[in-house]
Amino acid sequence: MIRLVVGALSENTYLVDTPEGPVLIDPGDEAERIRVVAEKAGMRPRAILLTHAHFDHLGAVGPLVEAWDVPVYLHPLDLPLYRRAPELARAFGLYVPPPPEEVQPLEEGLSLFGFTVWHLPGHSPGHVAFLREGEVYSGDLLFKGGIGRYDLPGSDGRALFASLRRLLSLPPKTRVYPGHGPPTDLAGEARTNPFLIQWEA
Repeated sequence: MIRLVVGALSENTYLVDTPEGPVLIDPGDEAERIRVVAEKAGMRPRAILLTHAHFDHLGAVGPLVEAWDVPVYLHPLDLPLYRRAPELARAFGLYVPPPPEEVQPLEEGLSLFGFTVWHLPGHSPGHVAFLREGEVYSGDLLFKGGIGRYDLPGSDGRALFASLRRLLSLPPKTRVYPGHGPPTDLAGEARTNPFLIQWEA
């Protein structure tokens, strides 16, 4: 696995090898850098998987689909955000190229490239995580020492905390690869994350 920190919001893009070939999770920005790193590593992706459709997680999708002609997977509930990504980025003074119209649907329980998809809404309506043995790519649900925002359009605090509770049902040693910040594990977050400690109190 290769982690690239990209863009103005320091988003984590993951290039992950799977039994069915490499995949790219949340290519947020810096498309040319991602392309060069992937091809130099011999890991040209077979697909792009999106945990959710906030613009900082998909800013490189358009150019990379054009370069590689690969499918993009997203939960349908995030399609409105996906289609508005360039507009929402402009509100932050940032540029996001229009992503391709065609998107393949993700759904709860889907098996894809060796991952199981969990629908974990709250940060966005269609937020998902990608699980495989011992690890989870959690998007913007859980961070080292933090949790995802739930004050954004379409977010839902009650749903986010239900999703966190479900995520914490995984084995404590599960490695967490978040959308921002360093990797962590569920045991450490359950023990030290101030948001989870306060919630459990």
